Amino acid sequence: MKLAEAGQMPMAESKNRGRQRSEESKEAILTATLCLLKEKPLRDITIEEIARKAGVGKATIYKWWPSKAYVALDAFLRKMNRMVPTPDTGSAESDFREQLHSLITFFTSLTGRVFGQFLAEGQSDKEFASLFRERFLKPRREAVGAIFDRGVKRGEIDRSLDRELVLDLIYGPAILRLMAGHAPLDREVAEAIISTLFRGLGNKSFKPDRNSSK
Repeated sequence: MKLAEAGQMPMAESKNRGRQRSEESKEAILTATLCLLKEKPLRDITIEEIARKAGVGKATIYKWWPSKAYVALDAFLRKMNRMVPTPDTGSAESDFREQLHSLITFFTSLTGRVFGQFLAEGQSDKEFASLFRERFLKPRREAVGAIFDRGVKRGEIDRSLDRELVLDLIYGPAILRLMAGHAPLDREVAEAIISTLFRGLGNKSFKPDRNSSK
C-alpha cells in the first residue's frame, strides 16, 4: 500500500506543477497582450510578439486561443472585471452609481483607453465587431443586468421598463464622453447620470399651459 501511494505522489505532484505552469503561462500571455495594446493598435500586434513578450511559444497561445483578437478581448475583460466589480449593496441605485464610478475610473486609465481601440476596430472589421459583442459586451451586460434584475425584484425599478434600453441610458453617456472627449468624465458624472435616471426627467411640479396649443 505504501509503495502504491509512493508511486502515485510524483504523478500528483507532476499534475499540480503542470497546472501551475499552465496558469502562469496564461497569466503571462494576458499580461503581455495588455502591455502591447497600450503601445499600439491590435491590428499591428502579432501572435509572435505576444509569445515573445510572454516568454512562451506560439503553440502555447494557440492551445487556448484561436487568434490574437480572442487573446486581446479576454485580457481586457479579465482586467476590467478585476477593476470594475459588480456591487450588491441592497440598493439598485447605489449599485449602479458605484459600478459606473468604477467603470469611469477604469476607462480613464491607460489600460481602459484600449476600449476605444476595440470600438474603432469594429467599425472596419465586422468579424471583430461580432466577436467583441459576444466575447466582451455580452458577459459585461449580463453582469450589470443582474443589478437591474435585483432592482425589479425589490420593487425599486418599474418591471415594464426595457432592461437593455435602461443599460444603454446608464452606460452610453460614459462611452460617448470617452470617445468624443467633449465633456468631463469623472465621479460627478456618474452621480449625475444615476440621479437623473432614478429621479426621472419630468418636472413633477410642472403645470402645462392648456392655452399654449391654441
